[in-house]
Amino acid sequence: MTIEQHIEELRAELNNACDAAERRQIEGELELARAELAVQLAEQVGTIKTEPPF
Repeated sequence: MTIEQHIEELRAELNNACDAAERRQIEGELELARAELAVQLAEQVGTIKTEPPF
């Protein structure tokens, strides 16, 4: 599963969540997935380097 697919699934789960605690948990997972996607995109375009500085 790609990160984009995971984000879409989390969005769908969030739309169907009825419980406030469940919504908060899904929102947290969604935020982490979006951050991971941002890191992957930054790595691809060379904005950031993931290698150690030494």
